[in-house]
Amino acid sequence: MNDRLREAALAWIAEDVEPGTRQELETVLAQAMDGSSDALVDLADRMSGPLTFGTAGLRGPVRAGPNGMNTAVVVRTTAGVATWLAAHGKDRQTVVVGRDARHGSERFALAAAEVLYAAGFDARLLPGPLPTPVLAFAVKHLGAAAGVQITASHNPPADNGYKLYDDSGSQIVPPSDGEIEAAIAAAPPAVDVARRTGVPVLGDEIVDAYLARVAAIPAGTSRALRVAATALHGVGADVLQRALAGAGFTDVHLVAEQSKPDPDFPTVSFPNPEEPGATDRLLALAAEVDADLAIALDPDADRCALGVRDRDGSWRMLRGDETGVLLGEHVLNTTRAADPLVATTIVSSSMLGRIAAAHGARYAETLTGFKWLTRAGDGLVFAYEEALGLCVNPDFVRDKDGIAAAALACDLAATLKATGRSLLDVLDELAVRHGVHLTEQLSLRVTDLSVRATVLEAVRTAPPVALAGVPVSTEDLLPETDAVRISGHGLRVVIRPSGTEPKLKTYLQVTEPPSAALSEARAVAATRLAALRTDLDAILSGQQ
Repeated sequence: MNDRLREAALAWIAEDVEPGTRQELETVLAQAMDGSSDALVDLADRMSGPLTFGTAGLRGPVRAGPNGMNTAVVVRTTAGVATWLAAHGKDRQTVVVGRDARHGSERFALAAAEVLYAAGFDARLLPGPLPTPVLAFAVKHLGAAAGVQITASHNPPADNGYKLYDDSGSQIVPPSDGEIEAAIAAAPPAVDVARRTGVPVLGDEIVDAYLARVAAIPAGTSRALRVAATALHGVGADVLQRALAGAGFTDVHLVAEQSKPDPDFPTVSFPNPEEPGATDRLLALAAEVDADLAIALDPDADRCALGVRDRDGSWRMLRGDETGVLLGEHVLNTTRAADPLVATTIVSSSMLGRIAAAHGARYAETLTGFKWLTRAGDGLVFAYEEALGLCVNPDFVRDKDGIAAAALACDLAATLKATGRSLLDVLDELAVRHGVHLTEQLSLRVTDLSVRATVLEAVRTAPPVALAGVPVSTEDLLPETDAVRISGHGLRVVIRPSGTEPKLKTYLQVTEPPSAALSEARAVAATRLAALRTDLDAILSGQQ
């Protein structure tokens, strides 16, 4: 224990606005002063903040101290946001605040709304815990200056977060994040930030308006489809069921033990459809009820994963890129837009570009994150990222929307079922027309975030000259984004730190030219992908 750490902790305790977190930090401080090494490490970590306000907003563990999600941090953050909005001429305008059902979400959302209300904004709370896409919709629907969603999406149960949308209904981008972070740093202590009670709460009409727009998404007329679905203990089950019913899909079976919001996420190790085991109950239910399609939402329902019955009768989840190209093809087949644009990111499958060309549509690749995808250009009709993010409705939600994506997926699956075809048949047809595109993601989960920078720097300093037997070149994507891209004939690798999780992510792609001998082309691609994975594993493990 040193004087600086002790004084910083005491100052934070004096400025905290919540008795529970004051007592929590007092206990850790007392234990550290009594000589507990674990408590000292814990205290130092809590005081090492503040949480960084980036383009994904805030995200961190729910705990006392500046390096955690707590009411004091939310109050100071919102004071900074209010200052930033006023500086951009948005004072006294509407700001919508929503939340999921994680630990602390209700009190954090109320605190944020009360700060905005006291600062003169027309603050409005959403009516209860709701999917993030409803908040993004509400910003545009109400013509709001901004929207705040309290959520940590698919992070572990201990986390929560603070996501900010601007008046376009999209998440903020630089330089806004830096301006807001400076305003937060200049904000007074939480105890000195004004709060006003009595914030108006929006009625169910905002959800009804959102559901009405989602119900109009399906372009086909077939509705004979049996669906198995899970909300992974998040807030999406009720809204999903209502959305699908409104669109005409009523044969929906929910994973019962995962349908009610539960911030402890008791049946999954990580509440993320991408994680191994997270969708086991869903796939078991799909087999049990003889479903035609399986749907998994993440906890705040902005991501959507699809499951299908494989050729051998077993069930499997589609990869994000498989879902992305399927829905991208469907949107381009059904859109009435005169000059449509579709977009994906630099780490997603490049097949969408070939699909767009075949339809005479425009195509864009952006940096990772929907904050960039929704700004890809005019005429955007579809955007996706391989991490299960899908925007099939940019005209009324400028962000990924798992609920709307699920409705469109049901439309596609039902239309195909009526003609005796399946999603796998379409994937085969796309591969024959545009070539085999196999993708995979390797994730290195870390406890020390500096490991990510160390690994990336090692790759930048000594890049590989060949991967999977193919000569490659390496491109450093700094300063545009903290990533490296490695390319060679028929392969591509992108390595980047996750913006929302303690992971270093590596994205692999191999391609084989279009061929009628699809099984052979896929076998060759799979062999090349395995070799690429082996080489990347060796490089990354050697740098740790």
